[in-house]
Amino acid sequence: MSRNTKFARFIRQIQPLIGAAFLVLLWWLASAGRLIDPVLLPSPAESWHAFIYGLTEGTLWHDFSQTIVRTTVSFVIAIIVAVPIGVFLGSSETVYRSVEFSVDFFRSTPASALFPLFLVMFGVGEEAKIAVAAFGAALIILFNTAYGVMNARKQRQLAARVMGASKVRILTDVTIWESLPQTFVGMRSGISIALVIVIVAEMFIGSTDGLGQRIINAQMIFDMPEMYAAIFASGALGYGLNLLFIILERRFVHWGGK
Repeated sequence: MSRNTKFARFIRQIQPLIGAAFLVLLWWLASAGRLIDPVLLPSPAESWHAFIYGLTEGTLWHDFSQTIVRTTVSFVIAIIVAVPIGVFLGSSETVYRSVEFSVDFFRSTPASALFPLFLVMFGVGEEAKIAVAAFGAALIILFNTAYGVMNARKQRQLAARVMGASKVRILTDVTIWESLPQTFVGMRSGISIALVIVIVAEMFIGSTDGLGQRIINAQMIFDMPEMYAAIFASGALGYGLNLLFIILERRFVHWGGK
């Protein structure tokens, strides 16, 4: 391998870090030049120290893990409910069109506007946070699953029909597999939505732990390094979940678009 090829490969590997490094540089310049009140914008070093201290000696790891648990539970519930319903609706375009308005209406409604409804139904506790996050994620997954089923390639379905496969066999062996790339898009979006809703719910629905609660508490007492540390943890969690689903998608639906 030539030196130029090695250098080009190295540049490709570090490309994702370039934007992050540039952002940290801008942050450091703004902090060092006191372009923003230091009380409101601590230096990157102070925020990083708060992040490491929170993970090793503070309660940041506990809050981080609680948010992961709530997001995971709500996402699993969303998959269990939304994927079968999405397959059912997508297998009959007539049925889907009859409920399309309801799906699009609630999918377009901000989840925060539904907090009072879920508080009335589930009370102030874990159930409300998980339920509202599962509801928001399920709508995204259902929508993408249904469209994946409806847009499955007709040639492959026709080929299976010509070979004598039953409707159920075509659905399970052809259509569902054809819809998986779109379903994974819905899952990747759904888990991001679930994380966002969980963090917002932790801020406003009687939480004693979680990243959302940590962010809002740090903001109220003007502990800005801690607030930025919790925001960084939230962003890292969201990025990690998205990256995980990209890897899973490449591993399990490598035929997508082929």
